[in-house]
Amino acid sequence: MTEPRTPGEERLAQLAEPEKEVAAGTRTLVVGPYLTRKRRVLTGTDGEGGNPRPPEARLDEISGLALAIDLAIVNSFIAPLSSPRPATFIGSGKVEELAGMVRAEEIGLIVMDCALSPVQQRNLEKAWGAKVIDRTGLILEIFGRRARTKEGTLQVELAHLSYQKGRLVRSWTHLERQRGGFGFLGGPGETQIEADRRMIQERMSRIERDLEGVVKTRSLHRTSRRRVPYPIIALVGYTNAGKSTLFNRMTQADVLAENMLFATLDPTSRAIDLPHGEKAILSDTVGFISDLPTMLVAAFRATLEDVVEADVLLHVRDVSHGETEAQAGDVAVVLRELGIDPDDTRRIIEVWNKADLLSKEDRERLAATSERTGEERRPILISALTGDGIPELLATIEQHLALGRLTYEVNVAAEDGQGLAWLHENTEILDRQTKDNGHTVLQVRLVAGKEPRFLNRFPEARVL
Repeated sequence: MTEPRTPGEERLAQLAEPEKEVAAGTRTLVVGPYLTRKRRVLTGTDGEGGNPRPPEARLDEISGLALAIDLAIVNSFIAPLSSPRPATFIGSGKVEELAGMVRAEEIGLIVMDCALSPVQQRNLEKAWGAKVIDRTGLILEIFGRRARTKEGTLQVELAHLSYQKGRLVRSWTHLERQRGGFGFLGGPGETQIEADRRMIQERMSRIERDLEGVVKTRSLHRTSRRRVPYPIIALVGYTNAGKSTLFNRMTQADVLAENMLFATLDPTSRAIDLPHGEKAILSDTVGFISDLPTMLVAAFRATLEDVVEADVLLHVRDVSHGETEAQAGDVAVVLRELGIDPDDTRRIIEVWNKADLLSKEDRERLAATSERTGEERRPILISALTGDGIPELLATIEQHLALGRLTYEVNVAAEDGQGLAWLHENTEILDRQTKDNGHTVLQVRLVAGKEPRFLNRFPEARVL
């Protein structure tokens, strides 16, 4: 039997779940208030540093986000914008036009594909008589529903509280009422806004302490992996690029993989075998998206440390998507925020996924493009669903891990069965030949950290 909550805990629960009334099936209007192209050019936001996608593609993406939590989209609407309005973001004429649509269609929720200030959100809700959430609020809602582990739940709650804390100011007039003061003299006390902000900050501090424990635990896990040691391969990419499907294909796991944005949230790691026998750890991570809220990057930094620490990153791209280049640019932005150079070809392998969705002509064209690209930057065309291209991908991973590793030729006597077994367990066997005298000559590539033991056991080994 659960213990009853105190009034403070009840209030904090309300603040930590500001979108809990957004139920599946809610009649929803999606609005894309996008700057006109002329305005984007004038302000320098049409290209690098801004969102280069056409309005139709951006509207499709925000609609996909809404569908990911089973909202019933009644209509979607592009609202061309010359410049954002301080009070309502969009112009008064468009506000009145949409108010009529909201009443006529009995809309219960309006999703705005932009970042609204608390004042703008409040004014729009008053004008439309319905709930309004912006892009950040919608992504937080999705993350809140997808999180399954305690770590993921804590990270989502931290991001949600950070978002909600900034929206207490002037959001609701009833929060301006003062509570009674403490002490003999009474006094004005603190307003409900101040009390809520204090409770949120206290809870955020507790969560941050809990997440520090998560960081320490992950650090211990990484230390133990280094002692083995297994290289780490992390999957990164735009949401719905097929990372989880690829993860399942390479590890024979059963991670949730569906055709929806943010189908998986909590990270998963499994061991895989590379072509020459070396083991590695493959880690599936949360997908990225354009205009990913900064608070989410900060909250999920503990999870994304697997990406930062990885020996090889597989940048998975959905090449069947019309906006694949723009999506790749968004992934590069997030990688830079994590301190990773997206142009580091020694560490990052570009994986062109969903080849099975391409026409024969497009597939042949991309395959030819890949072949013409230099070996260091060559992307690998695959289909995670059918398995096409996976052997080539594994071989490429092995090549990247081998950069800087020494290759030796070693002669093992026929009676040294233990030595032969040690080599198979601790090195990559590149070639093996049995001589007439029973000796076995092997070409081996050493795994990091194994060279001292190898040379101690096989002092006659020759560097190739």
